[in-house]
Amino acid sequence: MIDINKIDFKKGHGLVPVIAQDIDTQKVLMMGYANEEAIQVSQKSGKLTFFSRSKNRLWTKGEESGNFLEIISMALDCDVDTILAKVRPKGPVCHTGTDTCWAEANPPSEIHFIEKLESVIEDRKKRFNAENSYVASLFAKGINKIAQKVGEEAVEMVIESKDDNEALFLGEAADLLFHYLILLQAKGYKIDDVLKVLQERHK
Repeated sequence: MIDINKIDFKKGHGLVPVIAQDIDTQKVLMMGYANEEAIQVSQKSGKLTFFSRSKNRLWTKGEESGNFLEIISMALDCDVDTILAKVRPKGPVCHTGTDTCWAEANPPSEIHFIEKLESVIEDRKKRFNAENSYVASLFAKGINKIAQKVGEEAVEMVIESKDDNEALFLGEAADLLFHYLILLQAKGYKIDDVLKVLQERHK
């Protein structure tokens, strides 16, 4: 989070702009104002809170609708008078019912699901035993079994690619990706490590 003592409240007569950005899609969701107390509440509660100039009081986004903005991080700009809050929205952001206050669509990012899937795999690896978790059973069998499974799934996907059954092909592609993520974690890596290699090659 941020050090409140570093914020320059003087320019805005006690208020600073707070820009809310979706952590997953990078879409700007809304902009409001906060005083020192609002920022303290935000950092303590984990829900983005503003100072409402019309209501003349603190206002937590979603306090009536339940569409809170879960705070992931907060950062000050170079002039220490504007805050960027990276958040995860719990529903539409605007009071009109749209995803953003600019009436832009903010569909969920598919790549974020991979992060969730990686978290599930990691959780199964750490906390589950081989008797009640397929993922845990693969980790228990070791790297050779996991690598073998990835090879099998790759072959099955190649076979399905030669036909025109879209559902079977996508199903095998999903199986391959799932086991590939398991193999990465078995080697101590995640998909971000692979993406970094691709980004370096792209330069």
